[in-house]
Amino acid sequence: MEEVVSGILTDLEAHSTASLSDPNPPLPISQSTLSDLQTLLDNAIATEDSHHIDRLFEDLSSRNLSISSLIRPMASAMDSSPTHISLLASRVYLSLLLSLNAPVFTLFTPMAFLSLLRSIRQCFKNRKMGPPRFGESSRGSYAAAFRKRKGGGRGRGVRSRVREVDDGDGSEFDVRMVFSVLERLQLVLGLIHLDRFPDSLKSLVQTVAEIPAMALELCGNTASFDKLTHLCSRVLTEVLSSEHGDQATTAAEVLKSLSPLILLAKSQARTFALGFVMNRMMGMAKEFDGVKKAIVNLPRYLLQKAPEKSEPRALAVESVMEIVKTMEFEEQIGFVKYVVKMTQGKSHFRLLAVDLFPMLIMSLRDPLGVNTGNEVKNSWGLNCLEALIQRCSDATAGIRARALTNLAQIVGFLSTDDRNQVMLKEVMGFGIASHQKLEGGMNDLLSKRCMDEKAAVRKAALLLITKLMGLLGGEFVGDLLKTMGMACSDPLVSIRKAAISALSEAFKTFSDGNVTTEWLHSIPRLITDNESSIQEECENLFLELVLDRVSRAGSTVSAHKKLVCNDLNAKTKSLEMEIGLLFPGGVLVLLKEICSGEVAPWVKKICTSLGKKKRLKPKIAVALQGMIKASESLWLSHSMPIEKWTAPPGAWFLLSEVSEFLSKAVDWEFLHHHWQLVDKNGLGVEFRSPVQDFDDGVDCIMSNSVAWAGDRVFLLKTISNVSVELPPEPAAALAHNLLTRIEEFNMHSTEVNAHVKALRTLCKRQVLSPDEADDLVQKCVHKLLSKASQILDKYISEASEANIDSDFRTPPGGARRKGRTALTMSRSLSQAITAVYTIGSLVIICPSANLDAIIPILHTIITSGSSDTKLNKLQGNTFPLKQAAPSLYIHAWVTMGKICLADGELAKRYIPLFVQELEKSDCAALRNNIVVTLADFCVRYTALVDCYVSKITKCLRDSCELVRRQTFILLSRLLQRDYVKWRGVLFLRFLLSLVDESEEIRRLADFLFGSILKAKAPLLAYNSFVESIFVLNDCHVHNGGNDSQSTQTERDRFSIRGNDEKSRSKRMHIYVCLLKQMAPEHLLATFAKLCAEILAAASDGMLNMEDVHGQSVLQDTFRILACKEIRIPSTRGSTSDSADGEEEGLDGGAASAASAARGRAITQAVKKSLIQNTIPIFIELKRLLESKNSPLTGSLMECLRILLKDYKNEIDDMLVADKQLQKELIYDMEKYDAAKAKSTASAAVATMQPCYRSPHVSKFTERLPVNSRVASAMADAAAAATVRSVLKEVNRGSPTPPFSSIGRPKLKSSMGGATSSRGDRPLDVIESLRRRQSFNSDEEN
Repeated sequence: MEEVVSGILTDLEAHSTASLSDPNPPLPISQSTLSDLQTLLDNAIATEDSHHIDRLFEDLSSRNLSISSLIRPMASAMDSSPTHISLLASRVYLSLLLSLNAPVFTLFTPMAFLSLLRSIRQCFKNRKMGPPRFGESSRGSYAAAFRKRKGGGRGRGVRSRVREVDDGDGSEFDVRMVFSVLERLQLVLGLIHLDRFPDSLKSLVQTVAEIPAMALELCGNTASFDKLTHLCSRVLTEVLSSEHGDQATTAAEVLKSLSPLILLAKSQARTFALGFVMNRMMGMAKEFDGVKKAIVNLPRYLLQKAPEKSEPRALAVESVMEIVKTMEFEEQIGFVKYVVKMTQGKSHFRLLAVDLFPMLIMSLRDPLGVNTGNEVKNSWGLNCLEALIQRCSDATAGIRARALTNLAQIVGFLSTDDRNQVMLKEVMGFGIASHQKLEGGMNDLLSKRCMDEKAAVRKAALLLITKLMGLLGGEFVGDLLKTMGMACSDPLVSIRKAAISALSEAFKTFSDGNVTTEWLHSIPRLITDNESSIQEECENLFLELVLDRVSRAGSTVSAHKKLVCNDLNAKTKSLEMEIGLLFPGGVLVLLKEICSGEVAPWVKKICTSLGKKKRLKPKIAVALQGMIKASESLWLSHSMPIEKWTAPPGAWFLLSEVSEFLSKAVDWEFLHHHWQLVDKNGLGVEFRSPVQDFDDGVDCIMSNSVAWAGDRVFLLKTISNVSVELPPEPAAALAHNLLTRIEEFNMHSTEVNAHVKALRTLCKRQVLSPDEADDLVQKCVHKLLSKASQILDKYISEASEANIDSDFRTPPGGARRKGRTALTMSRSLSQAITAVYTIGSLVIICPSANLDAIIPILHTIITSGSSDTKLNKLQGNTFPLKQAAPSLYIHAWVTMGKICLADGELAKRYIPLFVQELEKSDCAALRNNIVVTLADFCVRYTALVDCYVSKITKCLRDSCELVRRQTFILLSRLLQRDYVKWRGVLFLRFLLSLVDESEEIRRLADFLFGSILKAKAPLLAYNSFVESIFVLNDCHVHNGGNDSQSTQTERDRFSIRGNDEKSRSKRMHIYVCLLKQMAPEHLLATFAKLCAEILAAASDGMLNMEDVHGQSVLQDTFRILACKEIRIPSTRGSTSDSADGEEEGLDGGAASAASAARGRAITQAVKKSLIQNTIPIFIELKRLLESKNSPLTGSLMECLRILLKDYKNEIDDMLVADKQLQKELIYDMEKYDAAKAKSTASAAVATMQPCYRSPHVSKFTERLPVNSRVASAMADAAAAATVRSVLKEVNRGSPTPPFSSIGRPKLKSSMGGATSSRGDRPLDVIESLRRRQSFNSDEEN
């Protein structure tokens, strides 16, 4: 060892001499010297003899070498040498500090310690550690020897070894050296206290905290990484001891350094950081207040540093919750209060708070205080729920959606406990009215959110409604059900599916009539949806919730009937109660709603689709027959007359629809029995008016008659469906019966079609050959047409004669004759109406029938009301049937339309008559029927009707809502099927349906423009936008508004001209609807077209700005350019945009990058367009308006202010041509911002008014926005409110003293003398004192 010491000293002398001649940093100590030093130190530890180490330090002094001559080259080696030499130097340095009798405070220097830390960090860069070799032990037994020397127990060395890898210069790197360095570093911290070296302590904490993250990708072996993190944990634990300074400060630094690891994606480094905090530091926090204080603040710090992207943010929230769970309950409550305050901050923090609320409520104990006995108003969970409900109306769509989703999650969690359910109802406004926290209630909030402009928000609202069903039971409000029903027609498929799921869940859970009605009016209609998956879902739900429910009810009818008879006394129970018990589960309400006019068409389509797919089961037909039989038996058991009995409403209708595919499941004896029943009781029943029935006291005959008629219709359809299964003889007898019934022409119109169709089916059943069947049908049709012709001729003749007689009859003795004639004419008219309707039904089943005798009669009827003599030549008829028999007149037009559908030549002659009657008729029913007829003509004779489409569109502005709705629906279907094209004025006239007076028409129009046209004709809104501005304002001075074919009356009908607020809002609603259909590139092009075709035209004099219509066009243009819908989203405001994108499912790496790039490109394009095109036009137009003193100048400035508010820094470049305009705009912007800040402050102060009565103003200031202007305005408002409050309290109970009692100075008169008497005082001075302002508060004034 003597030679080793001598060699070390020689090397150090050489370094010392070199450093004296070269002022640059010393050369690093050689590897051989380091090895000798390490050998010397290891030998001293092994032999426990420090003789050689002591001699080394003594020889250094004898040779005039200081300790720094050893430390400086060693630090240089740690800084600049290769990794293995650097680590060797670090280990030697730490070994020197740990050696016996070493001058520790001389050897330790902050610079050398920083070099040591730098060498540790450097060894993990650009390096990969290999897996350990089996059987190799670590040489790092230094820690065990040191512990033995210090009196500790035996330690175990590291048994794992990592393969050495090339270091880049031919040397090798061994990870065991890192282990050895960290072990020695921990031991050194026990000797040297870093409280005097705060920078060194901070660097140490940062370095050790970074090691797991740096080694995460370098360690190829889990055991190596675990060993490494274990050593880091030991070092950090040692640092947290009180010897190294203030524990609170040190703990805060440790947690700050570990925070990046905690916020990492799921990895071993994150696990290490969380484990250290939750295990080591939490344990220390129980003993040391400083550590506890740092731990309490850690979750808040992590929230401040949490990333904004979705997945990292979710991991941050998860990490925060893991830490919060280990805290004490009081500290958890403090954190909850902090999270509640975060909901008033920036959007990023609001989103974090919203994500934390469900985890807090589901993780911490007793959120609503039901177990501790606290009142709900004092519980921390209530504050969370209130804040979360407020965020459901947040300005950012992503936060609204997340708040609704999380609220649904909380509702589902808390609903599992009955006590929590009661509290939750009160908190959310469903309980006692005094606990209702929201203005308008939760129902109003959900209704608004279900109609939100963002799809994610609407979907989340539906999810919340689904969760609320279990909480509320059957307590549903009609508006909420209606909202779910409207959501079933949402433009987005995902929203429609969510609405279907929510409404169906309510239907499954509750048998309430309102739920059943809303479900049947919303779901079955989706059988015509464009999405095939929705059609299939609609079929499945109808099969499960309707048909299966009816099947179950029918199969249990017999059991329920016995139960009813045994349990209830017939004398004490009503028939309605028995029927309700006989058909439980709301089946009667279900069947009744099925046959309603709005639901029946969709039920027919669903049954047809299910039947074609062979998904209808015979049990449904058997169940319906059983229900009808049971109802009849129950009626008879009460000794009620059978003529007043009617089957359960909807039973016959549903049986008629399913029997087409389940003919074998329907019993002929059952049909025959009920046909005889309804046919027998239906004979002789006249359909009188409700007034006559009421006067006669028979108020149930009309309803029973209509019910019997409906049952006969559906029964006949059922018979037609199962006619294949009927025996020939009963079929022939029934056909003869039907023919006889039709020939009498006394049936209701609802029965005629069913009888005619059943007759055709039965006629074909009687014969085997198709030709013979057609001949038989022809004979029956000819016979009925002849009979109908005779009836019509007879009625027209009688009516003409009666008209002539009434003109020439003498007054005396004619009253009785007149009454008999009127009764006869009434019966003849009823028979003639039925005959006309029957003719139309016969033409449909037999288009080839001979109508030579019928057409002239119908022509006579439909032209009887015309003033044109050319149209009124037949038999010299002058009797006005249009006024005398309007019902016959209307039916004649309908029948003529059916005939024209079968005869193309006849249609060519009569289509102009139909159009003419449509324009001049004052009967809404006739106009409605003609619109339906012309729509059928458009399908059959497209070329003939195409020229009249513009005349048909006039009905879109009809005075009758039914006609408008029918026209809109029919034209929409024709447009979708391409029978009518979007050209001419058609599209522009359809726009007015968006602002129709009828809510139903507006809803249909929104669906047409928002869903159908957006997919079918995406460029339609863009191509017609500018023209729509001129048309809606009735401005025809520009090319876009010229329409030579439109008359002034038509332009008045299809325009919304006027500058009143109502007209402007209607036009703006249409513009916004069109803008929403455009893609971003089309929005940019529309912006340019508005500037070029309207603003430029106005500045060039092509648009007359003195004209009222021209001013309206220009003002609308300004409002459109300033609206948010035409503004293209850019990269500005990325926080809210990203939040929205996450909810829409766009939070992906590639998608986000593409979206950001697209946003930057669009931003540049908008900016370029503003500078090159828009700004010059605005400058020129502003000069022109100012020269004419036009009131539109204010609108122009407001529009320009809104356009440039996102480019405040670029205004100097954009408005370089007009400095005055630049100053005015800047002034307007500042004024607007100040006014907005003042209004915001006033609103906030008004809501916080109670706070000013107490000195705790800090609670209010914590909620102030970050914006300095708003903060200043709110501070002024708060100060003013405080002054008012103080003055009010000061003046409370103390009236203002009279003027005479107030001490006042003596005033000199105008002559200079002192005045003492009242009469000598100047009047102006007295008056000024009287007018002195009072210091009372504004509230008292």
